[in-house]
Amino acid sequence: MRAGIDRLVAACADPASVVAQAVAAGRRPICTLGTDAPREYLIAAGFQPVRLSPGPARPTPRADAAMRAKGLGVRSRRLIEQILEGDTPVLITAADAEQPQLFAVLRELARLGEEVVPPIHLVDLVHIDRPAALAYNKARLDGLGDWLETLGGHRPDDAALADAIAASAKQADVVAQVTALRQAPDGPRISGSDALAIVGGMAIVPAQACDIALPAGTTLPGHRLFVTGSAQEDGAIYALIESLGAVIVGAEHGWADIEAPVPADNPIDALAAPLLRATPGATYAASRAAVVAAAVEAARPSHVLHLTISDDEAAPWDVAAIRRALPEGLPFVTIKTSIDGDGHMADAITQFLVGTTAPAPALKAKPATAAKPAARPQRSRKSLSSVADFSAYQRTWFAGVRAQVAAGAPFAVVNANSPQEIFRALDIPFVVNQWWASIVAAKQQSRRYIGLLKDRDFPVNVEVYSAQGLAATFDDDADLAPWGGLPRPDFVQAVTSSDPTTKIYGEWAQASGATPFMYARTVDPRMDIPVQWWDIMPDGWDKGLEAERLDLMTAELREAIAALEAATDRTFRHDRFVEIMDLVNEQEDYYRRTRDLIARTVPAPIGIVDSMPATMVPQWHRGTIWARDAAKAFYEEVLARVESGAAAVPNEQVRLMWVGRGMWSDMAFYQQWEESHGAVFVWSMYLALAADGYIRTFDRDGDGERDPLRALAARFLTMGDELRMPSWAAPWHVHEAQTNAIDGAVALSDADPFVLRALERAGIPVLDLGIDNFSSDGDDGVATRASITAFIEGPAGMRAAARRQPA
Repeated sequence: MRAGIDRLVAACADPASVVAQAVAAGRRPICTLGTDAPREYLIAAGFQPVRLSPGPARPTPRADAAMRAKGLGVRSRRLIEQILEGDTPVLITAADAEQPQLFAVLRELARLGEEVVPPIHLVDLVHIDRPAALAYNKARLDGLGDWLETLGGHRPDDAALADAIAASAKQADVVAQVTALRQAPDGPRISGSDALAIVGGMAIVPAQACDIALPAGTTLPGHRLFVTGSAQEDGAIYALIESLGAVIVGAEHGWADIEAPVPADNPIDALAAPLLRATPGATYAASRAAVVAAAVEAARPSHVLHLTISDDEAAPWDVAAIRRALPEGLPFVTIKTSIDGDGHMADAITQFLVGTTAPAPALKAKPATAAKPAARPQRSRKSLSSVADFSAYQRTWFAGVRAQVAAGAPFAVVNANSPQEIFRALDIPFVVNQWWASIVAAKQQSRRYIGLLKDRDFPVNVEVYSAQGLAATFDDDADLAPWGGLPRPDFVQAVTSSDPTTKIYGEWAQASGATPFMYARTVDPRMDIPVQWWDIMPDGWDKGLEAERLDLMTAELREAIAALEAATDRTFRHDRFVEIMDLVNEQEDYYRRTRDLIARTVPAPIGIVDSMPATMVPQWHRGTIWARDAAKAFYEEVLARVESGAAAVPNEQVRLMWVGRGMWSDMAFYQQWEESHGAVFVWSMYLALAADGYIRTFDRDGDGERDPLRALAARFLTMGDELRMPSWAAPWHVHEAQTNAIDGAVALSDADPFVLRALERAGIPVLDLGIDNFSSDGDDGVATRASITAFIEGPAGMRAAARRQPA
């Protein structure tokens, strides 16, 4: 009776053997990576999909070498290692933010000729329920069909798709039987490990092998445990839990269930439906919590366990919402563990199961005390008079925003990578979330804001910089709130560029009463993309970017505008929007001229202590006359300094680039080596990205392929790729380092490893600090400064000396 289950257990433990069996039987295996892989489409095209999983612990030398043991987590490195070891085609989805990055790593290794990569394809399915998303997903499935034909398969017709969907529905029936056995009135009759293997195995073995008979089994003893959090891709952690005397009676995570598509007159529409197999990471925390609560009610567990595995950044952001949604009195614990489970996890679960008779008391909000740093950072020395009034302007502007909101105006907070220009065109006051975070940091309130998040069960080590606006919602200390505090927003807006983003903005909306709008983050699936994008995108974006991605974001912009118009009774005027787009392009062109001036001038007229605020403060006001004029004044003053021979460091010896976010709370950090070593930080991403990443020319009239709204979509489709996406970021950083005569690059932990490798390959020394942009004080700060000093005196200084030698 157990033969069918045992076959699925074996398949989960060793998918490679299933691939080998498929090849031996004359079938076409294709490995899949992602819970939303369209298995029915693959089957209908003549392939046997075999789900990849990270597998047990083992060395990952090739992946570690490619990633410098950073950037991607343990799971992704194990997957890369497996993919590079085989020759089976691999289909990767965008089920989480790391998988497109994994795809880009493989694409870059192939482009560089460093590895022989098997045929790979990214199918980028969007899970936000909009008509434009359905059209986008259908286009991606069509592109998948093109790829499958190159592998010897065929484009599936409706009849084949309907058969595959029917087979998937049968699998869902088996899973329903599993659920009934777990929730039997007299007690569970199937283990969690078996249930997990059945679900996972169905994504590995041929469809006909999944038609199994389930034994009724005997009642299993033990604490009735419900598991949620990170996706469980193999049975290791389940086995560990069950060895501790628990029986897993229910679960909610990426591989806990099978959702069969509902057959439709048009099967392609069924498979392209945005909500089909929507991943837990793509949903608001409150929505996921409601699903968990319903599943818990059905399973009737005695305990609920939330697991965060390794590098999963989305799961911790569900904890607060799940705790709120669970019945009062039900024991609930959160544990973080490694991908294979660990001793800490075992000890914590044992204590939880044996020692807990009541849940931990709900965390109550309590006032956080102000952080008291040992010493306030030294003020940085500024060279430019054109930025002297920036602080005063910012204060006056923000006071004006607060006054408008107090008078009843609608107010929005937007993420830096989302199209805030539509709010300006609608005359809706707004603040950029990352600007607010920089103000919090500059006012030395970051630690207090972290406390506000922690007090409410939110994570404080996952995208905390982006959560500062959420923290402001709970800041009721008028004396400590930066600049009087951030008003409660009516609208919050972001692009789903990371796994926690949707969670953060959903919780923010829940806490503040705001209406959220999330733009889908799409990914370029092409194997051959233009790596010199800085030459193409300003004027040729309509040729350099895929029409499908432009179509989707343009449609989302129209939807967002319509919703804002309906909510505020304000009108989006085309002529006003064109004026804003013109002002943005003019502003960014001044930054381009300034960047080029600094790049070709030795000694540099200014350092990044000047260029960072001179760029970013006006960038927060992009599309205004003030911002355009501020960028112009910045350019004109730098030009005057070049013409007069003024320099940031007259005795310039070493030119450095800063890779990663800025140390906004301690700008004097960058100037500590100017007098002692003649070392000046010449380059940061802020001015360089303003110069190359924003300009999008457009046709002023009509709704054609280059209309202003489509140009705005083109600006934000690539936002962030320039900094951290392989094939995008590395060539640009090398180009910038070479044109700026850089002698050494100093990098933070958020730097893309391919950027660092490319710089080194180009002969530019790299110092990888391995810290974030909050780590500049205490013992860490001392060690950081010492390593930079050694770097300047060592490899960067040697390259500088060679550069200064006459040809």
